[in-house]
Amino acid sequence: MKILITLFSCPLFLFALPGYHPPWGKDADLQYHRPLGQSNSSLSPLGTAMESVIWFHQNIISPVDGPRSHFKPSSSTYMLLAIRKHGFFKGYIMGCDRLLRENEDAWVYRTALIDGKIWKTDPPP
Repeated sequence: MKILITLFSCPLFLFALPGYHPPWGKDADLQYHRPLGQSNSSLSPLGTAMESVIWFHQNIISPVDGPRSHFKPSSSTYMLLAIRKHGFFKGYIMGCDRLLRENEDAWVYRTALIDGKIWKTDPPP
């Protein structure tokens, strides 16, 4: 019986929206929009694949896990912008370098006060 229920309910997951969508609160009226056609066609196949991975992280994992970045822009946005500007390899290295600095330690470079919280600022070059 459990096998039959599993077999009949699995196709329903294909039509589910990604991310966590609570049925209550102020976020209940938000609609999910997948950005179609925003991919940069001049990127290599690796760059396009990495854009998909970053999209998955930003739209599926991050809404469930919550924001954890101490930087503005966030590390995933930084990596995406760096890959679009510098190509896959250099952008990936820049993004990994940014992820290694993602902690709560004191920041000796630029900071910004946004909504009463101090954010580390390190825009992509």
